[in-house]
Amino acid sequence: MFKKKRDEAGQPGYGDWVAVFEAAREDRAAVGDPEWARGARLPAALVRSVQRFQVGEDGDGAELLAKAARAGDPGYTAAARLFVAEEQNHARLLAAVLAAAGAGTLGSHWTDAAFVRLRRLLGLRLELLVLMVAEVIALRYYRALRDGSPDPLLAEVAGRILADEERHVPFHCRRLREGFGRLPRPARHLVTTAWRALLAGAAVVAVADHGSALRRCGVRRWAFVRDVVSSSAPMAEMIAGGDVTFAAPAGGTGQHGYPQVA
Repeated sequence: MFKKKRDEAGQPGYGDWVAVFEAAREDRAAVGDPEWARGARLPAALVRSVQRFQVGEDGDGAELLAKAARAGDPGYTAAARLFVAEEQNHARLLAAVLAAAGAGTLGSHWTDAAFVRLRRLLGLRLELLVLMVAEVIALRYYRALRDGSPDPLLAEVAGRILADEERHVPFHCRRLREGFGRLPRPARHLVTTAWRALLAGAAVVAVADHGSALRRCGVRRWAFVRDVVSSSAPMAEMIAGGDVTFAAPAGGTGQHGYPQVA
């Protein structure tokens, strides 16, 4: 079972994550926004794809924060609030790069609506598992845009968002490891096996929806699915209580990484 740390105020252990999110916020303020005035030239497939991801990043996170508050851990609630703020900033950045390309945003998209409805039916642990599906897919998606986008402004925005997402995954893994820690180990492995199956299905839906854009970035559909599923193995092991650590990500807007979560 994951052993909680204690922060300076004596609350169970998310002071480290609050500090990491706050440091990242300071980094963003110091670096400032990309140079929107240079504009962006995006193929139609990328415009449609980014519009759909922008919808997914947008939202107030009220349900997640309410569930976090009911869990009774003020440190975690504070960190979750900072996580939601980063997601909202992603929506802002994507809207801005679309505007730089002369495109608008969407009011809604069916994939986001389906995820939101599913998450709202669940408690905190299962909501985080569903949220993690979107986060792991986003890791591979933003890496594809960062490394293969034909437009440098979109590549820069994707790189900034990717640096944040690389923090989000171990943050959620830590909470899930704690949340499922009292279950017998076979039950934990059953949970993570089901989660990986859901992730694989969601990745197939994602490539059906974003395959043309991924191809413009040099990523084949089934390679995307394979990468998503394979990348989830250490995450599942972490959630199930295995001896897994996450090293700080390279790059990003500043020098702050994230805590290792052994």
